[in-house]
Amino acid sequence: MSSSTPTHRAFGSSAAKSAKDWSAAQYLKFEEERTRPSRDLLSQVPLKAPKSIVDLGCGPGNSTAVLAEQFPDAQIKGVDSSADMIEKAKKTLPNVNFSLQDLTTYIPKEPADLLFSNAVFHWLPPKERINIIANLIKSQRSGGVFAFQVPDNFTEPSHAAMRSVAEQKPWANTLSSLHPALPQFQSAQEIYNQLQPLCSSINIWHTYYYHVLEDHQAIVEWVKGTGLRPFIDPLSEEERKSYLEAYLNRIKEVYPSAQDGKVLLRYPRLFMVAVRS
Repeated sequence: MSSSTPTHRAFGSSAAKSAKDWSAAQYLKFEEERTRPSRDLLSQVPLKAPKSIVDLGCGPGNSTAVLAEQFPDAQIKGVDSSADMIEKAKKTLPNVNFSLQDLTTYIPKEPADLLFSNAVFHWLPPKERINIIANLIKSQRSGGVFAFQVPDNFTEPSHAAMRSVAEQKPWANTLSSLHPALPQFQSAQEIYNQLQPLCSSINIWHTYYYHVLEDHQAIVEWVKGTGLRPFIDPLSEEERKSYLEAYLNRIKEVYPSAQDGKVLLRYPRLFMVAVRS
């Protein structure tokens, strides 16, 4: 994640700074919800016994653990450019080789049977991300599988609220030049058109998750672990507090409470599984 978030998860200066200080503890407040998409992605990987796997943007190792459980005999590596995430991953899975890497330039030293990514590619520079994916696929042998999923929530109320609050004063004074918002991910057709020449098959789909959270503050805590970081990290302590208060009020307006007081956070994700030709 991670998405999600390391340097390669950033495209603006605000996001880049947040990436280096990504918090594994904050991210893992919703570990089960954040891990479920990796299981759903893995269920569509057409490999029975891959020998080598790389978890791209492994975060704190929650997706790596899913891979290790499914393929206990595989040689698995995890890469991320957040030191805090890598430290947490090493403690969780001491037998896995984890290392700090930047996905904008990373290529495995040896071809991997499975390149797997749970919520990271939406943080890459928008104009470069599909070329980066293509270069990683090119590093694989015929029959190798590249699988990724990313949040696709640019138009969701949670993310629209981030942008709308950031446009107001006093926060706009700091944030307007930093462009903290992540742009919308490429469409399924754009992805297919660019990767099809490299692949014998491409499987693309969307899934909407509805996460049942305790209250509106839980939505704030969720996005504080990922998409909200580039908005709040550049602010002073006083500005950050007032921004979060304004953001919470906006969240209360756009997400109705259920009859039991809980709140449903709709969370769309884009999945792709491609086989190298």
